[in-house]
Amino acid sequence: MAWFKSVGESLGHVWRRSLQLRVVVSTLTLSLIVIVILGVVLTSQITDRLLDAKINAAVEEMGRARSTVETQLNGVHDSSTQQSRLDDALRALSSGSSPQAGSAAAGSFDAALLMTNDNGQEITAGPTQEVPAELRRFVQQNQVSYQFATVSDADGYHGPVLLIGSPSSQVSTLEVYLIFPLTNEERSLSLMHGTMLVGGVVLLVLLAAITALVTRQVVLPIRSAARIATRFADGRLKERMVVRGEDDMARLAMSFNEMAESLSTQITQLEEFGNLQRRFTSDVSHELRTPLTTVRMAADLIHGSSDDLDPALARSAELLVTELDRFEGLLNDLLEISRHDAGVAELQVESLDVRMCARAALSMVRHLAKESGVELVVDLPEEPVVAEVDPRRVERVLRNLLANAIDHSEGKPVLIRMRGDADANAVGIVVRDQGVGLRPGEEKLVFNRFWRSDPSRMRRSGGTGLGLSISVEDAHLHEGKLEAWGEPGAGASFRLTLPMVRGRKLGASPLSLEPPRRRPAVEAPAAEPPAESAETPQVLENPAAQEDSDAASRPGQGRVDPAAVPPVHQLLADVDPALGQHPDLLDDGPPGEPGAGTADGSNSNGSAPHRGPAPGSSNGVAGGDRSGTPEHTDTGDAS
Repeated sequence: MAWFKSVGESLGHVWRRSLQLRVVVSTLTLSLIVIVILGVVLTSQITDRLLDAKINAAVEEMGRARSTVETQLNGVHDSSTQQSRLDDALRALSSGSSPQAGSAAAGSFDAALLMTNDNGQEITAGPTQEVPAELRRFVQQNQVSYQFATVSDADGYHGPVLLIGSPSSQVSTLEVYLIFPLTNEERSLSLMHGTMLVGGVVLLVLLAAITALVTRQVVLPIRSAARIATRFADGRLKERMVVRGEDDMARLAMSFNEMAESLSTQITQLEEFGNLQRRFTSDVSHELRTPLTTVRMAADLIHGSSDDLDPALARSAELLVTELDRFEGLLNDLLEISRHDAGVAELQVESLDVRMCARAALSMVRHLAKESGVELVVDLPEEPVVAEVDPRRVERVLRNLLANAIDHSEGKPVLIRMRGDADANAVGIVVRDQGVGLRPGEEKLVFNRFWRSDPSRMRRSGGTGLGLSISVEDAHLHEGKLEAWGEPGAGASFRLTLPMVRGRKLGASPLSLEPPRRRPAVEAPAAEPPAESAETPQVLENPAAQEDSDAASRPGQGRVDPAAVPPVHQLLADVDPALGQHPDLLDDGPPGEPGAGTADGSNSNGSAPHRGPAPGSSNGVAGGDRSGTPEHTDTGDAS
């Protein structure tokens, strides 16, 4: 089976790739169908004509044979005499069926005679046992009839025969049967079949050769054009087709060459323009660094003495330092983009725990979350996630995604989640917010340079508009991918997928890009017993409603109020319903104390209350690893 499958795949590959083979096979198939139909029609017509001629000759021969027998039996009534006369008549018919005396059209035949004497006794002569009973029934009804049958006689003949029978008009009980072998007709039909078969095979071979020759004249220029187009796409812009003659193929070659010349000119111009643009960007970025350094030193000096300045001047110095920071970031991004465009960006690959990159990125955006009042929810696995990555670039990608999520979260929590799958050779990191979201089609535009969904929105992070463009280039440099999803009003989700081992195929990401769809609210029974309230559909719809299960079962409150759901619970349930139902994550404590645990001051698992990073923490992430469960960074204290 494996061999047949391999052969079938090879033949299918050749069939799909060869236009000439398809044309030849199609032509032969149609020709074979036509030849078969024509052969069947001709065979049927010739067979019918041969048999009709045989039947007509047999009827004429039957008239002569019946006259001969009637002459022998006329006026004889004695039984013994009738038998002798019947034998004499059979011998006369047999001698008359010889090639010298018989009819050339009817051919040789055997005769069988039957009659009934006055005593009712049946007298026979010849091979009467070969006469079918059905044929005798028709003859006894005074009808001249014939029938085709297969017989085996004593002489060793076995094959088809024509049996014709006739009653006698002078001897009432006489039945005359003639048996005509169809040997000549069968030989003629066999010769005809053989001739048609050989002629059909020869015709098919000639058609195959003619079709291949004609198709070759069309296919060769097409193959030449495909080969030259492939070389042209590989960068050999001087490749051209050979023009021969003035026919359609020659005009095709001329048009192809004109197109190639035009494309070559435009590609050369675009390459020169791109090189000029990249060189200009790189040169300008480098040249601006020197004056930027000087201005930076002066601005830092002025800002350092801002306490002694007028309040308006002090505010101006602060704005100057802020804009210089943004300007310096823009220069760095422009230099990075120019490296990617020039194809000179390189990876400094290290085998490390990717969680370290996430913690470093979180520590860099902590001040943004604090200024925006956004809570950061961290869900990192308990075990190390080791991968071969460039830590600087991965950290920059995560920092850009987190800053972008904080900018568009509208004060709602932002989740970062990481999982690794060694079997799929993939590390997945998802950054999810519940802000303005993305309109349909913007998940592709969001990675364009300087693209903004709403140009009127203010960037809290002071971004340059190149962060996501650089991030997707860094992901491609790692042989990974960066994807986006969003819905208006439902937030956005960005997923970074990186290979754990470089050089191996990247499998499916262990994390889903789109959050699961929430089910609509379900009517709760008004008089449900309190003991069963934890199993009602409304509790499954909103795990956070467990904090007030009694209120959910009061009369007049049949639906869960979505506004009463804490944003953190809703975010966790969107990403993974199992996270939203975890008791350690549902009790967030009073407002203003994210991650404070339960009301008694301890987490439900018995651990100490979680209130942000310890003093002097290097990663700035609340709680480090907590067995793969999400944790909340403290947005109220400075790190």
